[in-house]
Amino acid sequence: MFVPFKTPDFENFSKELNTILEKNEKLIEELLSKEDKTYNNFVRPYMESFEKLDLFFTPLSHLNSVENSKDTQTAYENSLPLLSRYHTKLSQNRELYEAFSKIDSNDLAQKEVIRQEIRDFKLSGVDLPENEKKRLEEINLRLSELNNRFSQNLLDATNAYELIIEDPKDVEGLPESDLELAKTEKDGKTVWRFTLQIPSYMAYMTYGPNRKLREELYKAYVTRAPENQEVIDEILRLRDEKAKLLGFDHFSELSLASKMAPNDDAVVGFLNELADASLPFAKKEVEKLEALAKEDGCESLESYDVAYYSEKLKKLELDFDDEITRPYFEQGRVLQGLLDFVSELFSITFEQVDVPVWNEKVKVYDLKEAGSAFARIYFDLDARESKRGGAWMNDWQTHHEDADGKEYPASAFVVCNFPPSTKDTPSLLRHDDVVTLFHEMGHAIHHLFSQVKERFVSGIHGVEWDAVEFPSQFLENFAYESEVLKRFARHIETGELMPDDLMTKIKKSKNFLAAMGMLRQLEFALFDFMLHQKLYQGDEVQKLLDSLRDRLSLIKPPSYNRFQWGFAHIFAGGYAAGYYSYKWAEVLSADAFFACFESKIKKDMTDGYKHHILQKGASRPMSELYREWLGRDPDPKALIKLYGLENE
Repeated sequence: MFVPFKTPDFENFSKELNTILEKNEKLIEELLSKEDKTYNNFVRPYMESFEKLDLFFTPLSHLNSVENSKDTQTAYENSLPLLSRYHTKLSQNRELYEAFSKIDSNDLAQKEVIRQEIRDFKLSGVDLPENEKKRLEEINLRLSELNNRFSQNLLDATNAYELIIEDPKDVEGLPESDLELAKTEKDGKTVWRFTLQIPSYMAYMTYGPNRKLREELYKAYVTRAPENQEVIDEILRLRDEKAKLLGFDHFSELSLASKMAPNDDAVVGFLNELADASLPFAKKEVEKLEALAKEDGCESLESYDVAYYSEKLKKLELDFDDEITRPYFEQGRVLQGLLDFVSELFSITFEQVDVPVWNEKVKVYDLKEAGSAFARIYFDLDARESKRGGAWMNDWQTHHEDADGKEYPASAFVVCNFPPSTKDTPSLLRHDDVVTLFHEMGHAIHHLFSQVKERFVSGIHGVEWDAVEFPSQFLENFAYESEVLKRFARHIETGELMPDDLMTKIKKSKNFLAAMGMLRQLEFALFDFMLHQKLYQGDEVQKLLDSLRDRLSLIKPPSYNRFQWGFAHIFAGGYAAGYYSYKWAEVLSADAFFACFESKIKKDMTDGYKHHILQKGASRPMSELYREWLGRDPDPKALIKLYGLENE
């Protein structure tokens, strides 16, 4: 049974939440009082209490991200202390820990639930003295508040800025669709308004001809939310203290305790190995950009020039401009094409359904197999001021069975920030946007395809953080293939299929300036991981970032750049000491992609991928599932091959 989406009662939300938490606590007391505890009469009802809590709370946390308002902010912030205390109390409950320690099962998925629960109890301080447990509870509560504050500061700063351009010369060369979205009236005259929302920001950074205005926009973007510096310092202090309380030398060790990577050295070595492979290629890429900039009279290539000259170089070398793809990628057609592709790849169907949603632009589909609906997906794809930036998948319901054997379906939200459609202008996507949609869909089907009966290891629950990006990156690789693009790339006006030569250029563009892109991600990953290997405070944070830039940033950012103030992945999301996961998982995704596709789709391999990877969630560690599927470990060389960095 699918739970319908319902806007919460913001005014009474905390009260209702507290009632649910009290009921859950009472249930847990009853479960602990059972004399003969089994997996079915103890663990499953315990897991069900988490599902009920998520069904209630997720709509609020979701709305706080996609329809942010004072009401959602207040209700969300008031809920954090209640949830933090509840989860901390459970995770430090010695009786619960001992009960899980005594339960056994012959079922592999159930064994994995028990293993992960015992591990997580230990990582939550179940063995600590009472005074240290109390301190850990205070730390967890404060961290949840700080993560939310970081995110809210960033959203507020993003929405507070605008750049008004009055001279038509300063918008020459911008695509018509971007100009249409930016066009507004001021004092009875047409002007163009650009913001720090990604579609607007990237439009001017990529095509804006006025270098001074590009820098002005860039500076506003990389200096957003200066108040986040204090937030960062406190977050880092508390994470360091938390790690030491739990017996780790530093937070990175605590982070790795539940991931695939075995230790700090393995992560840093992996990232540095990729950096060494990328640097020679990146230097040649930068030289080409510098030559173009000099032709325009620029003495040096600056960070705010990179997108602009990258686009110029792409036109010169590949005769390709991502903008020319937009007439072929109308949002609705792309979405339908993606659904058709996933249907064929994995032998399912999608059926659009009319159910309650939070915004009129949201589309909802049921996933069906053999005529029966087994999951539901919501797509919210348009950018708007009330939505935080970026793209993500958020799970809501999780496929599982309760103690009575009743089966529950999965549901999830896919959220993007694509150019919104207007009365006169359809939402036209760049190919990069298409890749983003495929990526988030990869996350979604990982959650929705699950056939695991145990809630804690079903879908994306319990998946190691450095493996969770594997299915998303796997699917996005198909967005470059002509076999897939032909399903939906049709001109918005003529309906004609995208020409073969343009599809070829899209494929070639995949690795255009790939080494520079690789180095950028490695810089972020090393900064994140090293930042959590000891306690950094104040200027030390910037000095660490600068030291990495000296090695990896071949175009050194200006001194005012404070990237960390907006690094929401690690200060407002779940990627602390885990940003490396994108590259770690990409080894799996590249290897899996080549196993399933070279020049054509290998249906037997995609069937195996669906069965062994997507449907099994975290019922076993990903390394075991991968070996079960392909009979071997992933080949690290596949990532180098994917990026075309095989030979210098």
